[in-house]
Amino acid sequence: MSGSIYRRMGQLMFHYWPYIIISSVSAIVFVLLNSTSMWLVASLINNVLSDFEKIVQSQAEWEKLMPDVTMNEKLKYWTNKLILRETPAESLKVLCITLLGVFFTKNIFLYIKNILLRIVELKLVKNIRDRLYQHIQTLSLGYFNTKETGYITSIVMNDVGQFQSAVGVVFQRLFVEPINILTFVTLLFIISWKLAIIAIVILPLAGITIVTIGRSIRRKSRRTQTKIAEIMQILTETLSSIRIVKAFVNEKEEVKKFTGESQNYFNLLLQRARLDLISGPVTESFGVIIGVVLLWYGGMEVLSNEGLSAEDFIRFIVILFAILGPIKQMSNVNIKIQMGAASAERIFGLLDTPPEIVEKADAVDLGEFRQSIEFDRVHFEYNDGDERVLDEVSFTINKGEVVAMVGPSGSGKSTIADLIPRFYDVSRGTIRIDGHDIRETTLASIRGNMGIVTQEVILFNDTIRNNIAYGQPNVSEEAIRQAADAANATTFIEETTHEFDTLIGERGVNLSGGQKQRLAIARALLKNPPILILDEATSALDTESEKMVQRAIEVLIKDRTALVIAHRLSTVQNADKIIVLEKGEIIEVGSHTDLYNKGGLYRRLYDIQFE
Repeated sequence: MSGSIYRRMGQLMFHYWPYIIISSVSAIVFVLLNSTSMWLVASLINNVLSDFEKIVQSQAEWEKLMPDVTMNEKLKYWTNKLILRETPAESLKVLCITLLGVFFTKNIFLYIKNILLRIVELKLVKNIRDRLYQHIQTLSLGYFNTKETGYITSIVMNDVGQFQSAVGVVFQRLFVEPINILTFVTLLFIISWKLAIIAIVILPLAGITIVTIGRSIRRKSRRTQTKIAEIMQILTETLSSIRIVKAFVNEKEEVKKFTGESQNYFNLLLQRARLDLISGPVTESFGVIIGVVLLWYGGMEVLSNEGLSAEDFIRFIVILFAILGPIKQMSNVNIKIQMGAASAERIFGLLDTPPEIVEKADAVDLGEFRQSIEFDRVHFEYNDGDERVLDEVSFTINKGEVVAMVGPSGSGKSTIADLIPRFYDVSRGTIRIDGHDIRETTLASIRGNMGIVTQEVILFNDTIRNNIAYGQPNVSEEAIRQAADAANATTFIEETTHEFDTLIGERGVNLSGGQKQRLAIARALLKNPPILILDEATSALDTESEKMVQRAIEVLIKDRTALVIAHRLSTVQNADKIIVLEKGEIIEVGSHTDLYNKGGLYRRLYDIQFE
């Protein structure tokens, strides 16, 4: 799994290869200039501390022996060639100006490298969030029945944010520090291969420690991201149900539940922080061990005049301590990669979730609804056969008919309403619209023919106008007002502060149940669909609101094909046909009068309501 995650992370980054290539070139130039600056700093110290005449003499000797001198001597020769002048003061002046120019130029390339990589980082994260959101839109309702809102939100926000942090660190350090370290190590070998080998022998110990810490952090990062998803779910549920929480005086229990999960999250973060923060001191400790060992060994060589000059030792020590910074930075890179990989697993897990409702490549367009909706021996189960909902259901709704569907709770009425627009696929059997199996037709042509009004009205935190015109951006103002008027909504809209420009709050919290329902009906009227599905559209309303909504529904279903699902049987007496369901099976079909006179389940339900 890990290899696959890293490969996919790399594939995402590859899309931005022009930025990465230019940034990499800038990084290489920066590293070369950075190494040059370290070499020049050592030369500056040597220039100040050493005998100037001795430096000039050495320079003359190297020039005579060229090109047979060592690489170390060649580098010193070219450095002196660049900075040596007639007097020590002039040489020092040239060295300082050169050093200033090198530092200034390397920082320009550092900025170019950083800004390009930041662009890649931000583009990458935007692309991932966009892909996640687009993919979420393709998932069927069944997915959202099994995954909490907090879980999905946590992936889109927290995991992508964690991934962004990891990518940022990787880009900013992984592209520079390894080259930096390699260059410095090369210079160390050029100066003294014996001392360089001592340093390299100790470094793997630090590497093993860092990798071990990184693996542990990745495991804890997985648990941390899961825990924050649970916290977000508690927060989302509580905020959306705050009225019930207060009504049942359950604030203390909700606070207790939240603080308990928050404490667990704190414990996970603390464990991860302990590992994260220990990596720096561990790396630095290894660095100090290396430095002390080399100071002692190299210092002894200088004092005994055995193969290492004071100038080389100074240069070696300057570069050695310069290399500790990149090594320390690299220690945190592995930790960030592990944290990012843990988040990437959840991100790719969501992206890899296949939609259950898939449109065929050769799906046909239904066009405008013309004839009938037919259920042919439809069987439906939730959860892979664990829960049977419909069994051998067959009926036909002809164009222009108003068909009502009644029955006890759990009899399968709302499931039928969800199957027609293909929110779910049937387990067995066929649903046809105008003779076409809906699994062979495009989703847009199915749902484009339908308007749906449910008991739980879904409105958005936007203006009344935009809620009515949802999904129809180019509709005229006059059409919006006509739809509102037909839905008996104009009166209450005009009583609001800004009329059609009034913000209704999250899920329409600033409106009553009847007002929200009339906005939903106005939205359906504006769409003007040939097929209407009304799922318990008035069951949650008081008597006065129900009358107003019922009048709006009468306008809505006029000259349309309608499937009306209702508990209140008074609202379906005028239907052309009433279908009675019980335990997922059709047990009665007929008009109100026929079913009542028959004395079956419909009559029992009717008598109970009007007893």
